[in-house]
Amino acid sequence: MKILITAFEPFGGDNTNSSAEALKLIKEKIDDKNIVKALLPVEFGTAAKIAKDTAVKENANAIICLGQAAGRNAVTPEMLAINLRYASIPDNKGEKPLDTKVTENGHDAIFSNLPIRKMAEKINACGIRSAVSYSAGTYVCNDLYYNLLYRFKSENTGIAFIHVPKISEDFPASKIALAIEEAVKVI
Repeated sequence: MKILITAFEPFGGDNTNSSAEALKLIKEKIDDKNIVKALLPVEFGTAAKIAKDTAVKENANAIICLGQAAGRNAVTPEMLAINLRYASIPDNKGEKPLDTKVTENGHDAIFSNLPIRKMAEKINACGIRSAVSYSAGTYVCNDLYYNLLYRFKSENTGIAFIHVPKISEDFPASKIALAIEEAVKVI
């Protein structure tokens, strides 16, 4: 089995992104799963295109996307993505959509086809705070998630998005990487 794990570059004036720092530490092989990594730009549409192209090229069986959620104090696998783009700050290309659709003819929301609740339980079981989230927001994280769920909806490609807190004493990059590795184990 091959799993693509993506993370984002820094954005919004930050010099680092906790998802990118954790991605660097994630093992290349987790159990019987080979891991392919991709660092994505924080740009509406572009991040999704790169992730889709990489998943197809690598023939990935599953895709786990990571993103930083500065205000959260737990690792939060996302149950669904919504068909909405709204940016309170511009992306790294300067785009700032306000209440536009991700995909014009898409459903209002698409649920993950991976065991999101089991991922959160597995992360908690290893001693790292985790909780299921029901909103990936409306920024580039959600845009990426929705685009991937929409693109691969008729294929057998598992897709999940996991928000991680900003790196801190409670959540160093190594702990975040361990949480993601634990989530991968339930796929």
